[in-house]
Amino acid sequence: MGTSAATVQGPAGVLLVDKPAGITSHDVVARVRRIFNTRKVGHAGTLDPMATGVLVLGINSGTRLLGHLTTSHKRYLGTIRLGAASSTDDREGELGPLTNASELHADEIESALDKLRGEILQRPSSVSAIKIDGRRAYARVRDGQVVEIPERNVTVFNLEVVHMVSHGEFLDIEIDVTVSSGTYIRAIARDLGDGLGVGGHLIALRRTSVDAFDQKAAHNLDLLESAADPWVHSLSLAEVAGLTWPIFDVGVDQGAAVRMGQRIPWPDVFTQPTIALIDPEGTLAALAQKVDERCAYIAVFPSSAQSPSTL
Repeated sequence: MGTSAATVQGPAGVLLVDKPAGITSHDVVARVRRIFNTRKVGHAGTLDPMATGVLVLGINSGTRLLGHLTTSHKRYLGTIRLGAASSTDDREGELGPLTNASELHADEIESALDKLRGEILQRPSSVSAIKIDGRRAYARVRDGQVVEIPERNVTVFNLEVVHMVSHGEFLDIEIDVTVSSGTYIRAIARDLGDGLGVGGHLIALRRTSVDAFDQKAAHNLDLLESAADPWVHSLSLAEVAGLTWPIFDVGVDQGAAVRMGQRIPWPDVFTQPTIALIDPEGTLAALAQKVDERCAYIAVFPSSAQSPSTL
């Protein structure tokens, strides 16, 4: 598990973007690559083109942090339209037969929602980004294939109705929902409609937070493009680590050893499975786990892996 960071250079950070509607997560990555003048940009947690809100991106060595971030709690505001199912479970698909949902009672809806709370089995939409034999499900559907994705265990931590309003025979329900990673809000809309016997699909979705990363800290792409120094809007790897893991401050010699992949003793004060090691310069040196009473590194970062704005 030991690894050296000596060959990895360049500034690094994590960027929170407020993704606008109508573009893909990959489109956001492409724009951020131009803004920061680097090819090495990646994102954690895809948002559909119709969705808006928090998209977490890593820049340069920050991409190596993304796979280790805890993204187990994602919060959304969504609008479910009851009265018709959709071929894609959202407004982008072809609607099925219309059923009058305007006279549904709040207690009926609450009873149906209760079955979608907690630990549940959920069947992802056939047009999701899940890979089946190496290809995205949506690509197979686009090619005319029939795609059936097996149910999976997900957790809906919170699911509350914010507002309800009728539009003709449709009933729109705005929900505030917090879910585990891998949960599809489109599938919740579909399953609510099925449970009520009227069909349902998602017509709006905004991700308001990903664990510790809140929409209030997310940046508009247009403003980033016009910024004199876009790095000032990024989070340092040490800042992100402080939001995510317990911190252990290492000395100069220990920091150098860590970056060479040399294992140092595990600090006994920590019982958590993963800790972040911060050097005397306030830079993230590594993420570590305990193996044989010593630190085993799951990711090591060079001393240059910080925003130029912090230098």
